[in-house]
Amino acid sequence: MDTRPEYHHTPVLLEACLDALPVRPEGVYVDGTLGRAGHAREIVRRLTTGRLVGIDRDPEALSASAERLAPWRDRVTLLHGSFADLDALLDRANVREADGMLFDLGVSSPQLEDPARGFSYLRAAPLDMRMDPAAPLSAYTVVNTWPGDELKRILYAYGEERYAPAIARAIVRARPIETTVDLADVIRAAMPARARREKQHPAKRSFQAIRIAVNGELDALEPMLRAAVDRLRPGGRLAVITFHSLEDRIVKRTFQEFQQGCVCPKEFPVCVCGRRPKVRPVTRKPVAPDEDELRKNPRARSAKLRAVEKLDCL
Repeated sequence: MDTRPEYHHTPVLLEACLDALPVRPEGVYVDGTLGRAGHAREIVRRLTTGRLVGIDRDPEALSASAERLAPWRDRVTLLHGSFADLDALLDRANVREADGMLFDLGVSSPQLEDPARGFSYLRAAPLDMRMDPAAPLSAYTVVNTWPGDELKRILYAYGEERYAPAIARAIVRARPIETTVDLADVIRAAMPARARREKQHPAKRSFQAIRIAVNGELDALEPMLRAAVDRLRPGGRLAVITFHSLEDRIVKRTFQEFQQGCVCPKEFPVCVCGRRPKVRPVTRKPVAPDEDELRKNPRARSAKLRAVEKLDCL
């Protein structure tokens, strides 16, 4: 008997995602960050002869999703893996082209709320933060073995933490650090008093940075976007939900590159580069949650949805 708690909250930007990916009953769709299948369940409900491929690096999420998608199991293929390996995973699923793909880059509520996973600075747990529990790199290794200069770099680059030098020095001095609350206390103590009084928890940016480093989240993002566009059929849609500025900048920049046509110098009388746009924008500006959604799900506050449609470049 499954004793896991049931999560009933509405997936982030659900209606906006369904608008961005108008589901064709016979189409093939990919949810590359399946989680607990909140978005996927609404997609697969709209399929008749179509197919949904769900990908997640967390085995617990895949197990929970298999149960939630059981009524439509004949239309669903679930794969354990990271979207960093999107091409290989779609090959495994015998999917050449998809009609739509969705990637929700947020950490799921069950991961945050399970103390054993070590994502939260509010609950005592071993330093872990791995989205795939079998992955070799954990937060414990990052916190306790990486050089101070490398810690400072990731705190700046992935957390945009202005107190990165002081926090990195404090972490090195405090080693070994065993638990999430121990790490949060070290971070808090390293910051000036005015920063500790801010509304945002003092450890939030640093925990984000360490989580991104552990899971290689930003390194995989641009290659995934390129692979996803290549595997869409003409007219297919790609939708991406981001939750912080680092992710959103990568998605925005890469989508803009895909929309660019000729790059010949202006003085050339005719195009010789042959470059044509790969996509057109579906969302002219990022879609954010409305006030009603934020009342139901405050964690959606920083979410942004961007979507593009693949052009026929032949």
